[in-house]
Amino acid sequence: MDSGGIVGEARKGVERSPGLTYQEILDLDTRPVPDVLREQVVPDLGTAPVPISRYTDPEFFRKEIDKVWLRVWQFACREEDIPNPGDFTTYDVVGKSLLIVRQKDGSIRAFANSCLHRGRKLATSGGCKEKFRCMYHGWTWNADGTFAENPMPWDFPQAQADQLKLPEVLVDTWGGFVFINFDRNAPSLASVLNPMPRHFERWRLEDCYKAMHVAKVIPANWKAVSEAFMESHHSLTTHPQILPYLADENSQYDILSEHITRHISASGVPSPFLDESTVSQNDIIAAMFATSGRTTGEGELKVPPGMTARAFAAEIFRKTLSDEDGHDYSDKSDAEMLDPILYNCFPNMSFWAGFAPNLVYRWRPVGLSHEHTLMEVIRLKRIPKTGPRPRPVPMHMLSDQESWRDAPELGPLADIFEQDMANLPFVQDGMNASLSGVVHFGRYSEMRIRQHHLLLEKYMSRD
Repeated sequence: MDSGGIVGEARKGVERSPGLTYQEILDLDTRPVPDVLREQVVPDLGTAPVPISRYTDPEFFRKEIDKVWLRVWQFACREEDIPNPGDFTTYDVVGKSLLIVRQKDGSIRAFANSCLHRGRKLATSGGCKEKFRCMYHGWTWNADGTFAENPMPWDFPQAQADQLKLPEVLVDTWGGFVFINFDRNAPSLASVLNPMPRHFERWRLEDCYKAMHVAKVIPANWKAVSEAFMESHHSLTTHPQILPYLADENSQYDILSEHITRHISASGVPSPFLDESTVSQNDIIAAMFATSGRTTGEGELKVPPGMTARAFAAEIFRKTLSDEDGHDYSDKSDAEMLDPILYNCFPNMSFWAGFAPNLVYRWRPVGLSHEHTLMEVIRLKRIPKTGPRPRPVPMHMLSDQESWRDAPELGPLADIFEQDMANLPFVQDGMNASLSGVVHFGRYSEMRIRQHHLLLEKYMSRD
């Protein structure tokens, strides 16, 4: 598969929605559209069902730990979370825990968060330290992972300092994110992310800061949770309030490489599920500003005669965003200002492209449970053109008793996430109750989910 992308006709390959294609909507943009949004990669991945046991079988999950989670690149934090020497944060996944530590030379390293004496975690939260001292018996390590002290060296003749370095995992960075990989023989991060670095050259996530971070544990398998964000046509029944302004059924889906897939929905355009003749341009703009979280405005807005709601919203947002951060967005396309442009990296990451505040999703199993997933929603904003770089916000962890609406920083998006998450416990329960033993995916609209499973199969079949 050509990871650089294949430019093709909008309707080439498999059947699409009868509505306007995303490429046809781009043809109406008021600004030049970047070439990367014109790339399309639409392989025919077939229609074979997938075993439901992948979501419900604890033994399958135990194999996933060794064959997937301990072999893949996954982002652990933002570089800005640990800006100074000695700054560190922790990253926990599938029962493993890491210390992500900024070194004196500015590099970043990741060590096992486990004392080599009796195994206690060396840290339970982030901070800044020159040394990590175990609170059980006092064994101590330097920030570079070398052994520093044993309060009772006379009783441990087997514990020599040169043999007590903290075990280390691979670390690399891209777009301001810090990635880790437990597999020392893993392919490079650059090869896995390709073609994202080329696509994101224009959007530069490294020039952003973390303005929001909300998380909650969802009682469902990690695949079921992540797959809820890999297609748009669930809006018909799950998010009816967005149908007036989101072209959901006719979203564009691309398989850009084995690990990277993309999903783009046009904003400011009615869903093909609606009769377009019943939705005015003012209806579109009213629904967008009320529920999307992608645009901001005050008071009732009317679309000027001869202008579309899409073009009008993009123009408003260019000005709003420029007033907020001081950057010039006058030449940025309507698509880059408005559209959800989601790039997923296998197995658990989604990065939104464009110039509007970028969302990032991360999904990971909670401990060793195959039926609980930590869902995280991060919003990145551009660093202001003048003034200091804003500090990244800490993660707001919602309790089991709280809903997404208890995170005011989400704004109108809280309702969207609450609707998504309300489905997922019943998805997990329904799969456990299934008598068919399989799930089915659409040939085109759920192509990204199918690719997710094809790559999962590849990892699971490796020795």
